[in-house]
Amino acid sequence: MLLWGQALPFEPKHDAGQSITGAFEGWFRNPDGTYSLLFGYFNRNQKQQLDIPIGPNNRIEPGGPDRGQPTHFLVGRQWGMFTVRAPANFGEGRLTWTIVAHGKTTVIPARLHTDYEISPFIEEAIGNTPPALRFEEKGPSGQGPPGPGAERRTRLGTPLPLALWVSDDTKLTTGSGARPKNLGAAVTVRWSKYRGPGEVTFDKERPEVEKIESPDRAAAFGGKATTNVTFGQPGEYVLHVVANDYSGDGGGGFQCCWTTGQVKVSVQP
Repeated sequence: MLLWGQALPFEPKHDAGQSITGAFEGWFRNPDGTYSLLFGYFNRNQKQQLDIPIGPNNRIEPGGPDRGQPTHFLVGRQWGMFTVRAPANFGEGRLTWTIVAHGKTTVIPARLHTDYEISPFIEEAIGNTPPALRFEEKGPSGQGPPGPGAERRTRLGTPLPLALWVSDDTKLTTGSGARPKNLGAAVTVRWSKYRGPGEVTFDKERPEVEKIESPDRAAAFGGKATTNVTFGQPGEYVLHVVANDYSGDGGGGFQCCWTTGQVKVSVQP
C-alpha cells in the first residue's frame, strides 16, 4: 500500500526556534490480536536538535505521558521511530501526542482508520522485506519496527563499542522494481541519541556496513557495522539505530522496509 505518512503543515525553514510535530505513520496488526501504532516526527529546526523530557511538553495520552517516545529530537523528518501497542479492543479509541517546543504546541491524533493500515514487514508488490538486525553475531534477530533491543554498561569517558550484524534480501522497492545503475550499499545504518541526560557522541553515526558471510543463509547480503560511543554525563540512556535497505528513509513512501533497534546504556560515574 502506497502511503506517504501523515501530511505535515508547511512552515518556512529556520535554523532554530521552530516547532516539532509528531507524525502518525499508520498502524498494523500484531499476531496476538493487538495493534501497533507507528510514529515518527518532523523537527522544523534545520540546525537545532532538542531535548524535551517526558511530561507536559512531551506526552502521549491516554496511558501516558510516557509511551516510549523519544526525548531527543533530531533535525528534519524522522520516519517510523517507535511504536505504541494498543489492545485488541482499541476499536474507535484514539491516542494523541503533544509536543511543546519553543512555546509552540503541536498535537497529532492516532487511530485505527482503514486508510492508515500499513504493512511494514513486507512490500507486497515484489516481496521486499526489512533488513534483519542483530546486536550479537549469533544472537536473536529482529525486522521492522520496533525491532530488537539490547542493554549495555559503561563508565563515563570510556568509549563503548557498538556492533551490528545485518542481513537483507536486496530486493528494491521502487515502481517496477528495476535497479538503478548506481545503487549504494545494500544496507545502511544510522545511530542516534533517543533518550538520556547528556551529550552522546558517536565515532561514526553512519558506520560503513562491511560485507561478511550472512548468518542467515537464505539472505542475499550480510554485513557488520561497528562504531564507538561516549557520553557526556552519567545516567540512563537509550540509543536508537535504524537499518535501511535499498528503499531508503521512510521506505520511499511505502512504509516498508526498514528496521529499528534500541540499546539501553547505563553510564556509571
